Amino acid sequence: MALLPDRHPQKDFFILDISDVVPKDDIASMEHPLFSLSTKPDMRHLEYRNGFNRLKIVPSGAGLPTVFDKDILIFCVSQLMHRKNRGEPIGKTVRFSARELLIATNRKTGGIEYQRLEQAFQRLIGTTFQTDIETGNRRETRFFSLIESGSGFVMQQQGKWRLDYCEVILSDWFMRALEANEVVTISQDYFRLRRPLERRIYEIARKHCGDQKKWHIGLEKLQGKTGSSAPLKKFRLNIRQIIEGDHLPFYRLELNNDDLVIFRPRTVVTEHTAAIRLPDWAEEKARLIACEKGWDYYALRAQWLDFATAETAKGNPPKSPGAAFVAYCNKKPEVR
Repeated sequence: MALLPDRHPQKDFFILDISDVVPKDDIASMEHPLFSLSTKPDMRHLEYRNGFNRLKIVPSGAGLPTVFDKDILIFCVSQLMHRKNRGEPIGKTVRFSARELLIATNRKTGGIEYQRLEQAFQRLIGTTFQTDIETGNRRETRFFSLIESGSGFVMQQQGKWRLDYCEVILSDWFMRALEANEVVTISQDYFRLRRPLERRIYEIARKHCGDQKKWHIGLEKLQGKTGSSAPLKKFRLNIRQIIEGDHLPFYRLELNNDDLVIFRPRTVVTEHTAAIRLPDWAEEKARLIACEKGWDYYALRAQWLDFATAETAKGNPPKSPGAAFVAYCNKKPEVR
């Protein structure tokens, strides 16, 4: 199943600077299956255990929050971390227009999408979590919702009401993760993945594999991490379909005869690049340049790292990797 189309290749620069914001995800929710993979109302009461971590989830009247509902949280986390990285004060409250959210998460901007946002808010606010998962170097048994509250200002257009401006108050549990910088950058193409399981698999790859040459996990244990309730035989088939489709951003998968799932970055990071680290500000600028010029960000990053690695091996390491990488991207011609 192919990737969703890039629905907004030319961002709307007359609204919030969403084109400047790099998508970021919090590590705790990437590690644990907080979101349902079902696209239909999921009314299950769930309990997961992973070592010392315990997680219980009681659904709202509208069901469990889905992987697609998580787009709202990713959007909020990305906005707050963008402001934090610029030295601006942040708080638990994030206000934005529904249109900004839909564009940033590669959704259509039709009326039905506004209704889906309202339903997502219901699930995110109404679902109760009980956990002792550590965030911000602090562990406690806590009952909470992923967002404390959400409100929307509505407007009437052609006799119909729809969500316009939204205001979200994040939970203390989420805020501790942000304050401790327990977040990682994710690919913009995450929002182009069609299947909930593909999104969950990408999160796990990004969290555990990162820039390592490879990372592996048993199929049954991976299923537990995804939160999939399918029989193992069906889950194995789903993984093989993901491998065959090969659409995961930055990572590719393998499944061997021993039911071992192996994750590898599409571009292997060599030992020489260990000292070449790109700061967040440089990655954010480079992503914007890549978007404006029509380049794939990961391709640019891989090309520059290859060049920088070769120069480092010759004894000419970049004095300022961030500045050098941004300058490299600026020199690239437009390909649109």
